[in-house]
Amino acid sequence: MKALILIGGFGTRLRPLTCSMPKPMLPIINRPFLEYQFRLLKKYGIRDVVLCVAYMPNDFRRHFGSGKKLGLNITYVHEKEPLGTGGAVKNAAKYINGPTFVLNGDILSDVNLKGMYDFHKSKKGLATIALARVKDPTMFGLVETDKKSKIERFIEKPSWDEVTCNTINAGFYIIEPNVLSFMPSGINYSIERGLFPTLLKEQLDIYGYVFRGYWLDIGTIDKYLQAHYDLINSGADFDMPGKMRQDNLWVGNKLKWGKNVDLNGRMVCGNNVNVGDFSQFIGNVCLGSNVRIGQGSVVSNSVILDNTVIGEGVRIEKSVIGKNCTIESSSSISANSAVGNKTVISRHSRF
Repeated sequence: MKALILIGGFGTRLRPLTCSMPKPMLPIINRPFLEYQFRLLKKYGIRDVVLCVAYMPNDFRRHFGSGKKLGLNITYVHEKEPLGTGGAVKNAAKYINGPTFVLNGDILSDVNLKGMYDFHKSKKGLATIALARVKDPTMFGLVETDKKSKIERFIEKPSWDEVTCNTINAGFYIIEPNVLSFMPSGINYSIERGLFPTLLKEQLDIYGYVFRGYWLDIGTIDKYLQAHYDLINSGADFDMPGKMRQDNLWVGNKLKWGKNVDLNGRMVCGNNVNVGDFSQFIGNVCLGSNVRIGQGSVVSNSVILDNTVIGEGVRIEKSVIGKNCTIESSSSISANSAVGNKTVISRHSRF
């Protein structure tokens, strides 16, 4: 089998981080998010991958190339303008010659792809949608199924009195080639709002595969941070980079750890990290490679990306600091902030 990954969007909800890099290239625990999807596919023996690209396509080519180093065979299909989830699939139609996995490029999950494929083959439908259960269904579009797992209805962001189930579209699909005939060419078109409702209207069989496992849409700053917290706390079945130095600290190469550093939580460090004397780390913290933390600084529940320098006496709370930033001494970054790449924040600033 092969897989299509839909990564053509602008990632607007993750700005300013995505102003200078595409969303799937944002690091999660110091490796590009897209690598987690690659690792999931490889786990289930899927090595032929089509990347449907539009926004900053060369970033993907430069980093992943042909995929050989990852044990994959990567093909790139470019969209001159973003075509939406359905338009992107239609644009890659020549690569769909059998049942094909389609993955939204902003979903972090450990869904059992073999179980999903076996389910799809047993049902003999045109498409299968992976369904995740959520605690608050009003935040999502619901997918209703019958007792045989056949999809009956889609309900877009219902109020509580409209909630009839708690299963949502998880952004993983298996499609058969003949669904392509229901999709228009060359226009922005949605699988979720176009193709699937059309198939239901035509009374064609599509099924919902409910899985128990980890699922998160990383498309906002809050969810991006949550992905880090979950992985640091082993809330998902993913490998941690680096080596475990102690129960709550993973490190890369050449860590310089100052004296009287207080670690009250869990922390991941990339390569060549320099942690100053008397600094404090609270909750879940991830530092990228070549990050420097100045003496006496306090970092709480935050992510600091590669090549960023934090001055002395800086306080950072529940925030994301981009790559190649400089946060000068005695500054404060308040909760729920996102600092874009190459930003300089002057000393004594409040952000």
